[in-house]
Amino acid sequence: MTVPFSAIWRHAAPTLALAVWAAAAALPSSHALAQAGAPDSQRIEEVVVSAPEPRYVAPTTRDRIGRIWAPVLINGKGPYRLVLDTGATRSAVIQRVVVDAGLPLRAKPVRLRGVTGSAIVPAVLADTLEFGELVIENVTLPVVADAFGGADGVLGGEGMKDKRIHIEFLKDRISIVRSHSAAAPAGFSTVPFKYSLNRGMRIEVMVGPVRTTAVIDSGAQVTVGNLALREALARRRGAQDQYDDAIIGVTEDVQQAARVRIPSIVAGDLLVKNAEIMFSDLHIFEHWQLVSKPALIIGMDVLGALDTLVIDYRRNELQIKVRR
Repeated sequence: MTVPFSAIWRHAAPTLALAVWAAAAALPSSHALAQAGAPDSQRIEEVVVSAPEPRYVAPTTRDRIGRIWAPVLINGKGPYRLVLDTGATRSAVIQRVVVDAGLPLRAKPVRLRGVTGSAIVPAVLADTLEFGELVIENVTLPVVADAFGGADGVLGGEGMKDKRIHIEFLKDRISIVRSHSAAAPAGFSTVPFKYSLNRGMRIEVMVGPVRTTAVIDSGAQVTVGNLALREALARRRGAQDQYDDAIIGVTEDVQQAARVRIPSIVAGDLLVKNAEIMFSDLHIFEHWQLVSKPALIIGMDVLGALDTLVIDYRRNELQIKVRR
């Protein structure tokens, strides 16, 4: 599903922050795993699903719902096409990659937390995961079902703390290099963000008349608001035209949702008009402690309309160029 909207450059001070949510791909059934006997939950690791250095630029493509694929080497094999997911705490792979790369099973499973629920899933070990200047050693990779629209898994946030991701949507190119805290080029707007692996990449936006905390998630197909945001908009008549819908998360849990047209989303210099976004009481909002105040997950329906997006983790800054 593609949400119709238009992105317009606004002549205001360049202070923007964007938010997104984790990839909604199905995982091995939590019910099946439970039958095998889940270990003590307190002992289960939790996963929420970089002299002059050469610049590594790789061609990329989009999956059928517009998410970005990065070509990643695992133990020197591949490259495998992983969905770039800024909302995921860790990378994950499908079973085909496990077999092809000969990845050994980890002794303990992990708890995978998705947008609609959580499940205990198997995990494998990799010596290295590489893309550009991103090199991660001794990686634990949850094993997920083949439900990524042709991709081989997701590329999450581990190892990104000193990196700079540069995505050119119109040219279908992506690079990951070590950040040198370079200022944004001419023609770009900047948006500061707050980031942690467990709380995501957060910015402040206005949804209609309502001040809202937003999470940037390049693994999300669509933009989703919580019920607190929906109620705030209803009180101020900031939304209209509701349609029933549903959201399926990585754990195969299904949550009912409403698709609603809203007048605008404003994030610094970026204005999104006449957007249709989803509203749902998602499990991930509770995990992020974003239930009681208006919150929004910004997905690829918004991000993919940009010309260029730079995510500089060292500067805690988004650098954005809109399409003309």
